[in-house]
Amino acid sequence: MKHFLLKSALISFAMVAAATAWARDSMPDTARQSTATDRAMLDRAGNPRSLRAQWVYRIVAKWGMHVQEAYRTDPRRWADSMAQVFAKASPDALKRAAEARTFAAMNDALLAGTNPAALQATTASALNGASSKRIAARSLGDPDRDLVYVPVTPCRILDTRIAGGPIPANSFRDFDLTDVIRYAPQGGDTSNCNVGDKGSFAATALNITVVTPSTAGYITAFPYLSSQPTAATLNYVAGDIRNGLAIVRLDQSAAINEFSVYSFAQTHLVADVVGYFREPEATALDCITVSATTIVPAGTHTAFSPSCPVGYTIVSGGCYPTTTNFNLWGSETSNTNHQCLVNVSGAKGVAVSARCCRIPGR
Repeated sequence: MKHFLLKSALISFAMVAAATAWARDSMPDTARQSTATDRAMLDRAGNPRSLRAQWVYRIVAKWGMHVQEAYRTDPRRWADSMAQVFAKASPDALKRAAEARTFAAMNDALLAGTNPAALQATTASALNGASSKRIAARSLGDPDRDLVYVPVTPCRILDTRIAGGPIPANSFRDFDLTDVIRYAPQGGDTSNCNVGDKGSFAATALNITVVTPSTAGYITAFPYLSSQPTAATLNYVAGDIRNGLAIVRLDQSAAINEFSVYSFAQTHLVADVVGYFREPEATALDCITVSATTIVPAGTHTAFSPSCPVGYTIVSGGCYPTTTNFNLWGSETSNTNHQCLVNVSGAKGVAVSARCCRIPGR
């Protein structure tokens, strides 16, 4: 295993050396450029390069200036970034890439016979001159914490003056909230308050009122069968009628009741539900396509798609000629739009589209 890792490291190192050699010893004038074939075969010390390294050198020598002009990326940086692709491509793929007539064909040849999904990000990164920010799966949040609030028309779910009598001093009373047909048995509304039929949910918003407690004290609302927290939900004085809004977590077991209320003094209790908190839920993926047609002059130019609307993420794109004599030399999806590198013989229209998606959730 150690020998295999060492061999892989040496191959990668050789690819980096061959790929960056052109950037070090390339010469600007045409006469010296013609000696590139010789330099592909021998390194600067006159030692022969391996066949793989020769093909790598020829690829970089052929397309380095194109990368600099078309993508404004330093050829040396591009060559360094492509080292992994060069190392994983087969010798035949390197040969086809070196002999390719277009930049797109060169990239296709490099990816042939390798793992396109694994190397596509590396190729895009090399063209950008930076790490490519791939689109990651987005979560709707922690189902136990990142809850979605659903407001409802205030509706009474309990009233101890009507059912059950006052809560005795220093004691608990348990209450039902979810999977309820009617709240009348607890002194509440005769309907389900548009809440009882929503299934199980994690928490509720209650407007709680204490009515004529016997002495000063407090109440605490908390999940059924859980330990009573030390914090008070509502403080009161003797004979008080006082209310307050409270967010109460609910028990998630199969028990009938969902929350309990402790009272320091004997008191009546009234509670109205004003909303509930449910787990986040993914909905169907929502995608749209935005496009624009750009007229580019003769030569090699880059056309861009529109950016995605706010809230959408670009996932892909496409390039479409509107006339003949159109050569597509490169196509890339960035973090904001889709870009097409085209070569045309005269002023031509190029339609560029972007596919934009979002996970609406609720």
